[in-house]
Amino acid sequence: MPLKTTMRWRSPKTAFLHDLFWVPAAILLAYWVRFNLDVIPQVQWSGMYAMLLAALPVQAVVFWKFGLYRSIWRFASIPDLRCILQSVALGVLLTVLAVFVFQRLQGVPRSVLILYPLFLALGLAVPRLFYRWFKEHHLHRGGHGQIRALIVGAGRAGELLVRDLLKDGVYLPVGFLDDDPDKQGKDLHGVRVLASLAELANQIRRLDANIVMFAAPSAKPATWRSLVQVCSECHVQFRTLPSLAELADGRVEVSRLRNVQIEDLLGRDPVAPNEDLLTKCISGKSVMVTGAGGSIGSELCRQIVKNNPTCLVLFEKNEYALYQIEQELNASSHDVEIIPLLGSVHHGHRVEKVCRTFAVQTIYHAAAYKHVPIVETNPIEAVHNNIFGTLHSAQAALASGVETFVLISTDKAVRPTNVMGATKRCSELILQGLHDSAQHTRFCMVRFGNVIDSSGSVVPLFREQIRKGDPVTVTHPEITRFFMTIPEAAQLVIQAGAMCRGGDVFVLDMGEPVLIAELARRMIQLSGMSVRDESNPDGDIEIRFTGLRPGEKLYEELLIGDNVTGTEHPLILQVDEDALTEAELSRLLDGLLTASQCFDYKALRQFLREAVHGYEPQCDIQDPIWLKQASAGQHNKVRRINPRKKGR
Repeated sequence: MPLKTTMRWRSPKTAFLHDLFWVPAAILLAYWVRFNLDVIPQVQWSGMYAMLLAALPVQAVVFWKFGLYRSIWRFASIPDLRCILQSVALGVLLTVLAVFVFQRLQGVPRSVLILYPLFLALGLAVPRLFYRWFKEHHLHRGGHGQIRALIVGAGRAGELLVRDLLKDGVYLPVGFLDDDPDKQGKDLHGVRVLASLAELANQIRRLDANIVMFAAPSAKPATWRSLVQVCSECHVQFRTLPSLAELADGRVEVSRLRNVQIEDLLGRDPVAPNEDLLTKCISGKSVMVTGAGGSIGSELCRQIVKNNPTCLVLFEKNEYALYQIEQELNASSHDVEIIPLLGSVHHGHRVEKVCRTFAVQTIYHAAAYKHVPIVETNPIEAVHNNIFGTLHSAQAALASGVETFVLISTDKAVRPTNVMGATKRCSELILQGLHDSAQHTRFCMVRFGNVIDSSGSVVPLFREQIRKGDPVTVTHPEITRFFMTIPEAAQLVIQAGAMCRGGDVFVLDMGEPVLIAELARRMIQLSGMSVRDESNPDGDIEIRFTGLRPGEKLYEELLIGDNVTGTEHPLILQVDEDALTEAELSRLLDGLLTASQCFDYKALRQFLREAVHGYEPQCDIQDPIWLKQASAGQHNKVRRINPRKKGR
């Protein structure tokens, strides 16, 4: 029965009858106050009846037309009050005109014409506001079994969040934490700002909070890490609002709360992109991305279409990956022509034909084999794809007059211990060598570390292991890596390419290196579980160390030398590194081609060691074919092939 009563009270018809009731009530109150709360003289009754007969139908129509019954009383706010005042003002004006037409206005005291709209507006607005206050404060604060929420951040996002929490009714806001001393001790919608963020642990225990909600989307990653650590130690849930970019539409709602992600903890202070650099090599130009279906390549494509190229050529040899990125880009709202093309960067004539046909002006060369252990066991394919694929693509760019060629490189190219890093450094050397003879094409390379959630990254591997409840596998307790989000890396690559003058090596500022064991620990905590170790034998998930994989090293670097200069972007550095002479480069390429065609793994490795400064293989040759032949004593039976007579 109470439920039905509530439903009837919320219905538009009930609200409409409520508002109509206030029309005669406001008229009667206006006359009563006019005559000092005494008996209304008989002579005034005719004027009062005239106003009532005119006001009821007029206000009924005006109320309905102004949409007073499309809003919900529980959420009554300033727009509803504005609507009430407008409808009352118009209704009173039409009522006075109607009474005047029937020549009854002279019998109505002027003070009544002032008091009537005042009482009517109050009669419509006050019940609505009281109902909202009753629902949000009385019922919520007296409720039982609600989730007690402590909110971090008493800024604009926090204010909007607590307002929505009070409407939602599922969570009970028990307090705010904020480092601003001017806010501490104040109330936001009846919820007190209690203390600074340093008091999080104490306030969780004192308030018996069940969940901590982070409403500080601009907080620094170091702050996020400390807050998450406290929540994990106190065994409370934690949620966060999206980032500032995701909240650009201005909405802050309970439904938008999400789990804290590892990106929130590994990121750095945001640096706004330079719009001029983002558009310089893209806007109004024909752009091509090789390896367009990969992690970096696909994100480059997403960023490129936002900057209005005339067309975007997607060059990819994986059919399904090409299909996926083409479908995604065509589904987004843009006017860019998307051209999906299957092909390998090793086929130079194919690349040149594409560049000439679509008048390509900018190439982002992201096609490469990048997974260290896989490349270590397939060195010849890595040489052909990473080295000769870059060579043939760059030569095609030269022949077809491409303006800018940007190579996506890696921190593993610096003093590499694996084939992948060595081949990527060779790719850099090729572009540095071609720059000397290039007249119309500018070559540059952008070097950076791991990107979160890329194919082959530890982050998706850890997520899957945690989801299954399996041990999280880390190769070594001391191994570290640099991390960056894929969108940030893609934006910085584009901006670095715009600063290219020719032969430049750019390095992205990756921040501080991350201990992989600590990364695993944080991800376990973010999943709401605890780490099982000697100090916590009853924990949920174990971190298991498996040993370094072939080609893997403990620490990655971004610089070979010390010749580093800044650029116009604070997160992009330029380095001056040694390059090979034209003769040295030619000898390297001839030697690599011959060795790969002869399947001479030892010669292949030796050429890489001579060409790449600091390349010290971490392990012996890992190619399964080589290992199988070694076990059978067949290495001396490898047939030598003259590359001039027969191709690969």
